[in-house]
Amino acid sequence: MSIWSLIAGASWIVQLVMLVLLMASIVSWVMILQRGFLLSNTKRSAIAFEDRFWSGMDLSKLFRQVTNEPDPDNGMEHLFRAGFKEFTRLRQDSNADPDAVMEGTQRAMRVALAREQERLEQNLPFLATVGSISPYIGLFGTVIGIMNSFRGLANQTQATLATVAPGISEALVATAMGLLAAIPAVVAYNKYSAKVDQLLNSYDTFSDEFSSILHRKVHTRSRQG
Repeated sequence: MSIWSLIAGASWIVQLVMLVLLMASIVSWVMILQRGFLLSNTKRSAIAFEDRFWSGMDLSKLFRQVTNEPDPDNGMEHLFRAGFKEFTRLRQDSNADPDAVMEGTQRAMRVALAREQERLEQNLPFLATVGSISPYIGLFGTVIGIMNSFRGLANQTQATLATVAPGISEALVATAMGLLAAIPAVVAYNKYSAKVDQLLNSYDTFSDEFSSILHRKVHTRSRQG
């Protein structure tokens, strides 16, 4: 007896459970691939931007370059643009307090960092949900299938393994589909959560280093003024 014949012979409730699990599995695989490409591109972009940032290039020149050719996947570049733009705007006021300039700059980078965190963590809650509830949905389909099998058995004059086995097999397909949907989702969620934490930590470190550079610039100008 093939898997397809077991699915075709299941009750409509069990088939509905299987359909839900199949859709959840397809959507989660799309998100797994999409998140995987995005996080890989984001990491590569961050490393490339750090190389440019620490190459000794003038920050104003770097700002013009990344503003003219922005990289939508580069979170570190977004932090730099947000911070340097606010820093330049606040510094235009010759009477601006250096501490106020730095406070405004760091606030702009914190906002950019929060947006990056939201972008990187997008769809991860869905993977966590699929990973946690799919086995229970599959178990629900199995329970319904087994109940139908025993109800059908009540109408038989003689109960044998041959009369019970097909129904139980149909029911267990739902559990198997639940596990097939849950396992990749859980693995991907844990892996991507660790990658997101790693990226956010590198953004935090960059933000602190960038703030130190700007702090020196603004206080040097203040002492010269």
